[in-house]
Amino acid sequence: MNMRSFFEAISVSCVVPAQPQAGGERTVFENLSFAVERGEIVDLVGPSGSGKSSLLTACARLNPHAHGTFALEGKGSGEFTPQQWRRDVAYLPQKPILTGKNVAEAIRLPWTLAIRSKGGKAEQLLPDERIRTTLDAMGCEDIDLARAPHDLSGGQAARVALARTLLTDPKVLLADEADAGLDDDNASKVAAIMADAAAHGMAIIRIRHRPPDGRATRTLMLDAGRLTDLTRDKEVRS
Repeated sequence: MNMRSFFEAISVSCVVPAQPQAGGERTVFENLSFAVERGEIVDLVGPSGSGKSSLLTACARLNPHAHGTFALEGKGSGEFTPQQWRRDVAYLPQKPILTGKNVAEAIRLPWTLAIRSKGGKAEQLLPDERIRTTLDAMGCEDIDLARAPHDLSGGQAARVALARTLLTDPKVLLADEADAGLDDDNASKVAAIMADAAAHGMAIIRIRHRPPDGRATRTLMLDAGRLTDLTRDKEVRS
């Protein structure tokens, strides 16, 4: 696989320690390669425990048990600092952590960290109106920006975290079951928000267990250490 696609993962392997009583190591997957183009939405499916989250965290350079070669717009991940890479290749966990005294502060956290050493205010870079519009679009009209994050339901917290990630405008979004726990109507709104981001050039990889929603351009299946492109019905090889 040549480094010519928008985002590429090449020869990615993940080996984790086995259960203490078993000893040794367990290979989750080995030498997986795939590419995603700008504006694509790729669904990553497969049975629980097959390594889907491990693959996404590897792509985000967040998985200490994984290694491989990653490239964004033809530049290897080694040309980025870890912080730069994770800003452009953003991982959205299934169970997000929201820090701050209220929802607005939690969503502004990336801007607050970015400008802390420069002075200024995060509110000027990300005003309430923009946060409100984004939340309303994904069915969160009932979430007051002054509400404490710990008062949110699991589904609400997941959507607030998605809003925070999308508002940072990453080039690649790695979404780990962002629609888990949502009813069909709100899952559809989340899918529409992602589709709009893809239409503006973002590449998105979504781990999903729901039935197909018609938004994905391709579906990859990870099972028994093999990655198969179900759209083309063939194993993905480097």
